[in-house]
Amino acid sequence: MNRPFLDSFGRAVTYLRASVTDRCDMRCLYCMAEEMTFLPKPEILSFDELERICGAFIHNGVRRLRITGGEPLVRRDVMSFFAAMGEWLKRPQDEAHLDELTLTTNGSRLGEFAEPLYAAGVRRINVSMDSLDAERFRTITRRGKLEKTLDGIRAARKAGLKIRINTVAMAGLNDDEFDDMVAWCGQIGADLCLIETMPMGETGDDRQNRYLPLDRVRADLQRRWTLEPLTYRTGGPARYARVAETGQKIGFITPMSHNFCESCNRVRLSCTGQLYSCLGHEGASDLRGPLRAGMDDAGIIRLVQSAIRRKPKGHDFMLDRPADDPARIARHMSVTGG
Repeated sequence: MNRPFLDSFGRAVTYLRASVTDRCDMRCLYCMAEEMTFLPKPEILSFDELERICGAFIHNGVRRLRITGGEPLVRRDVMSFFAAMGEWLKRPQDEAHLDELTLTTNGSRLGEFAEPLYAAGVRRINVSMDSLDAERFRTITRRGKLEKTLDGIRAARKAGLKIRINTVAMAGLNDDEFDDMVAWCGQIGADLCLIETMPMGETGDDRQNRYLPLDRVRADLQRRWTLEPLTYRTGGPARYARVAETGQKIGFITPMSHNFCESCNRVRLSCTGQLYSCLGHEGASDLRGPLRAGMDDAGIIRLVQSAIRRKPKGHDFMLDRPADDPARIARHMSVTGG
């Protein structure tokens, strides 16, 4: 095995988030514009190309792989890719192996895919769900159906998958539902993670006025719930507490109010083969071009290591950047891989 990928600050990259598609069957306010132009198929990495790139990361110390989109489960034959990546879970004695294979999904297709995902080796999933009210859910997703996502969650629980509900906290939209979400997650045995909205791409919604600092939300929740701090980590940026009344965990992801960059161990691979070493920077390294030009695995590994050495110390998200600011993140979250 080659040495683990290290950035210039000595942080080891052990977690890869790989997008398999920019497409989605929803248009959430914080993620996409209502009318999207999706990428033509030739620009999307094939599963063979994805497997080669992910394999290079695994051979160099990545132990957690999260599959993202868009909505990953809308891509045709995506289970073949999950099955291929699941093979890396079966060799814990080898230097090159995966400890965990996960995905982030909106839940709309879990009814069909929950059991195959478990069979492929997935044991834990994140489901994006921002409201328990059907009308509000449709407003936030612009086209989603709450009952379909709830059916998917039920199928995932039946299949044996552990579930974390991801909820983007939005002032004036769902800020009166957090108690209900905590209670409901306790009832179904799921963890909950609240996330601050991030200024990525033009979505047609005013995210500056939607922004809620989660320290304020947490302080409010602590008036009614006993939140016991935990050292538990999943490999991502969430900081967790246990809700004593339910026994479930609640996480807080705070890219705006309290960044977590000092311990960042993550990079993102877009569905077009662009490697983003930081979600909050536009800079990316193209892996698709060299791969399709015939570059061998050793060359790909060198490109990745060079990109990771350029990983910035931290992101510079600002909600109030003007539209012409060159530091503004113009790409949608769905392009990077949520």
